[in-house]
Amino acid sequence: MKFRETSKIYLLNKITYINLRWIAYSGQLATILLVEFFFKFKFEYKTCIFIILISILTNLYLKFQIKENQLNNFTSATFLSFDILQLTILFFFTGGITNPFIFLIIIPSVFSSQYLNIKTSIVLFFLTTFALAFLTFFYHNLPHPEILHFHAPNYYLYSIPVAIFIGLTFLVYFGLKFGTESRIRMEAYDKMQEIMAKENELISLGGQAAAAAHSLGTPLSTILLTAKELHKEYSNDAKIKNDLELLISQSNRCSEILKKLTLNPNIEDEFFDNEIFLDDYIQEIVRSYKEISDKNFSINFEEFKYKVKSNKSPEIVYGLRNFIGNANKFSNYKVEIFLRSDNKKTEIIIRDDGPGFPKDLIDKERLGEPYIRTKDHKHISKYGLGLGTFIGKTLLEKNFAKIFFKNSENKGAEILIRWNNQDLKKI
Repeated sequence: MKFRETSKIYLLNKITYINLRWIAYSGQLATILLVEFFFKFKFEYKTCIFIILISILTNLYLKFQIKENQLNNFTSATFLSFDILQLTILFFFTGGITNPFIFLIIIPSVFSSQYLNIKTSIVLFFLTTFALAFLTFFYHNLPHPEILHFHAPNYYLYSIPVAIFIGLTFLVYFGLKFGTESRIRMEAYDKMQEIMAKENELISLGGQAAAAAHSLGTPLSTILLTAKELHKEYSNDAKIKNDLELLISQSNRCSEILKKLTLNPNIEDEFFDNEIFLDDYIQEIVRSYKEISDKNFSINFEEFKYKVKSNKSPEIVYGLRNFIGNANKFSNYKVEIFLRSDNKKTEIIIRDDGPGFPKDLIDKERLGEPYIRTKDHKHISKYGLGLGTFIGKTLLEKNFAKIFFKNSENKGAEILIRWNNQDLKKI
């Protein structure tokens, strides 16, 4: 399923929502009984209890009649609208805007902004706004002792809904903003997990291939040695000699194939290095790109004087490969890689001579975010949606790296990847 399709699916967890409603109804019922029978403040408590009982029935219907574990946008909007209406009626009988719990009426709208689509959130926002306006002018008196008559000045009375409205606006806006970003990042993280699963699968297959090559090496050498001895013994028999020469040539071919399957042709007992230096990462990745690219790759190790070993990490391999691959993709002629280190930190600089990072993204510091689109139409087909940069940055940051993006003096892109040496040792 494509991202644009997935991002339009808005769901609300039914169990969580039902539990929240039980908490709300329990609190409402307890408050009404406490005010009526403990404080003995007289108000329309029977009507309020009746409204709460109807609400409990809707929650039972939601629990037993709706089978889906995730409520769709329409169903969620229906029940949240009911919650706003239910609170409006309760506040109407208990002081309206002067009720100290009036702020609770914004919860359904804020809840919607996090989990439902923008149209639903706007509808609930205006429904809440209308409820606030209604409760400002129409309501029963706040329950109070008979000897006291509670009356708030108009300027104070009207400031309450204004304050709640401002809070509602900010909360709904930020809920929509963060909810959208959360869904985008969740989709990007799912994509990253999918890619890393494939990467680990390839590494696993590579390990099995290396193991097979290592295990088959000895019997193949025995076959080759035996074939050579037989070739010497039957060198005068033309028919047998030709067959033995074919056997020897095919054995040599198998030996070469098995060597290519291993990560290291001179491998003895281990098929992977348990520990590796950063220059080994770089050389391995650059070697793979040189086979498929006509760009000029240069690696500078002159300032790489303090080497720190770390366990080989597929995440670092993929992260570095991603950035080096982008440099290869955007460069015109060359890609430069610098490694430098001292006793405190280790840095990798990847630089190309291409068009550089889009100005509208680097100025706003949005590089590394998923699903972003530049306005640079000249190179828009190459830039994509930034998912690869997001994945590479996230994987390296997960392994204690800090990533910095900028455009170099020659206008090409430059990426600085920095580790503290103590962090590298933890990998």
